[in-house]
Amino acid sequence: MQLTGEMLIGHEAVRGQAGSQRAFNPAANAEIAEPPFGFGSREDVDRAVGLATRAFDPYRNLPLERRAAFLEAIADEIMALGDALIERAHAESGLPVARLTGERARTTGQLRLFAQVVRDGHFLRATVDTAQPERQPAPRADLRLAKIPLGPVAVFGASNFPLAFSVAGGDTASALAAGAPVIVKAHSAHLGTSELVGRAVQRAAQRQGMPEGVFSLLIGAGRDIGEALVAHPGIKAVGFTGSRQGGLALLRIANSRHEPIPVYAEMSSINPVFLLPQALAARPEALAQGFADSLTMGAGQFCTNPGLVLAIDGPDLGRFVDAAAKALSAKAAQTMLTPGIHAAYLDGRAQVDALEGVERVACGSEAAGQANAAQAALYVTDAQRLLRTPALQAEMFGPASVVVKARSVDELLQVADLLEGQLTATLHLDEGDHDAARRLLPVLERKCGRILANGFPTGVEVCHAMVHGGPFPATSNPMYSSVGSSAIDRFLRPVCYQDLPDGLLPAALKKTNPQGIWRLVNGAMAQP
Repeated sequence: MQLTGEMLIGHEAVRGQAGSQRAFNPAANAEIAEPPFGFGSREDVDRAVGLATRAFDPYRNLPLERRAAFLEAIADEIMALGDALIERAHAESGLPVARLTGERARTTGQLRLFAQVVRDGHFLRATVDTAQPERQPAPRADLRLAKIPLGPVAVFGASNFPLAFSVAGGDTASALAAGAPVIVKAHSAHLGTSELVGRAVQRAAQRQGMPEGVFSLLIGAGRDIGEALVAHPGIKAVGFTGSRQGGLALLRIANSRHEPIPVYAEMSSINPVFLLPQALAARPEALAQGFADSLTMGAGQFCTNPGLVLAIDGPDLGRFVDAAAKALSAKAAQTMLTPGIHAAYLDGRAQVDALEGVERVACGSEAAGQANAAQAALYVTDAQRLLRTPALQAEMFGPASVVVKARSVDELLQVADLLEGQLTATLHLDEGDHDAARRLLPVLERKCGRILANGFPTGVEVCHAMVHGGPFPATSNPMYSSVGSSAIDRFLRPVCYQDLPDGLLPAALKKTNPQGIWRLVNGAMAQP
């Protein structure tokens, strides 16, 4: 497919007239000549949101089967793009072809997962409490609850996942599954990739007979389009993955509206890894190799990157640090997603380098002549230094991590209690470490959304049980996950219907249960 540099508003392709930008190849450190991508205006935002608002009721009231088929059609259209999609994403991100091929599979897989979620209907939480006219001292009305979507959703593409957290990524898939039209702001780091996927969504919408406005894709300079989207009264929720600064900016706009709206922002996490004593004594070298591989995966540009390692000081930790330093020193530098991200990584490392009491013990191999390449880095400090130095909790978005030496389990608990909210926490443990783990777990449960044992946090399975969220600043709302089937809950709210005639009830609540879904009836689960 030939790229045009146009935005997609409803069923149309529209050339933005508010300036333009060319895509960028970070590996070559050069612009991709053609085509220029036209910037949209606030008028384009108004048009896209107007179409989404008009599409909202017709779309959300379609039969569940049609909504599910639409999600599957998007997956099919993305696969039909073939190698052209992978090649363009590789050119715009510097990410390896194998990684992008896997990410495409994740993208289509989560679309198909949400199609399954829509079909089974559990997400509606259909609940029926039938009337009890004879109840004393007062009768009970017929009460029925189901969830409906909030309204049109603004989604911001993420820099580090040009497919799985972008135009047709998890936020878009879960919002469409909920019954909400979506307007995506394309990320400037992968404009061509965004157009290719956006056209796939647009084709699926047209071929499946979806209302015009169920999907639009906008391109904008700087913050203008994003701010206009979040401020627009027709937008009812926001999905965002990016920096803490960016997420907080969107939160301020959303909260200052006449009608404040939820912003589901995934922002900042350093994902502490605890090496408990017996596990560390048994396999320090193996742990070091696994850590080095996880830290450098994708040039460290994962939101679940292990940015902090904590253990009790001693010879076993020394063996771990030596082995990790050796493994990281052999790691080749890797191209980062954008020059801006590369500059921010270097700045973050420079700030840590300048801290008193923090020693850099390893640096990855140099990148001779390679543009925007990140070298891995490993630092060592002690727990008391971390407790006194808030800057050591700052995320270095890239392949850098800090090892923290503690004197005891009590000191590990002190550090854990000080940490900000996280997406993940990891425990490496053997059976003899269970007592220490039991002491840590209550703290970690308060601090993060996912606790894992004897693994590394990079890699987020898309499934029903996954939680990809956590207390601030990991996310702006710790009640929800941005990955997994429960991500749909972000874009739904409950409505109770009291004594409505059966003919006026939503299909999920009618007496005959025409959709054939499981429901909670008078406190007991009822089969369809």
